[in-house]
Order: sequence, then C-alpha cells, then structure tokens
Amino acid sequence: MSLDAFLFVMQDMDTSSPAAFVNGGLLRMHVGRKVRTVIQVTRSDAGSVMGKSTDGCQLVVRGSPPAPLTSYVEVIGVAENENSIRAELWTNFGDSFGMPFYSI
Repeated sequence: MSLDAFLFVMQDMDTSSPAAFVNGGLLRMHVGRKVRTVIQVTRSDAGSVMGKSTDGCQLVVRGSPPAPLTSYVEVIGVAENENSIRAELWTNFGDSFGMPFYSI
C-alpha cells in the first residue's frame, strides 16, 4: 500500500472513541464505555447471545447477531455492566479459534 493510500484510509477512520480490548475480568472497569472482545458462543436466544470470554467468564451480549452465527465472535459495543455488552458490531470468527492466544 502506498503512503498516499494509507493516509487516505487513515483520514476516514473514527478514532474519537476507540474500543478498549477487554476480557470478562476487565469488563467491569469499562462500564458505559465502548469495548471489544471475543466470546465463544454457548447459547443464542432472540436478541441476546451468551458466551465465554477469553478468560472463562460468562458474558451476555445483547443485540442482533449475524446469521448464521459461528462458535466464536468478536463483539464491539458498550459495556452495560460487569457481565453484559450492548453490541453495535458483530464479526464471525469461525468455528475454531485460538482463545488462549487472544487472551488479554
């Protein structure tokens, strides 16, 4: 990528409110703020997904997940409390993922 192309891409990025990378244990320190995490989906209901964070904590993610939903998803959203996130963006990471390598 040329420097001009890189600068063009950078100017379109919103860096005013970056998402903090969190696991289940760190989520409580970011309540009310934008966060980013990966979960292993354990259950999916209408409007919410339950899953295990990279450090083994149970989290609830509220919102509309992609269909079909894979076993591992990255979620960007607002931490509602110490164990739930209101999702703004979901990204399927597939059905196999190196959780220990992603742990914070």
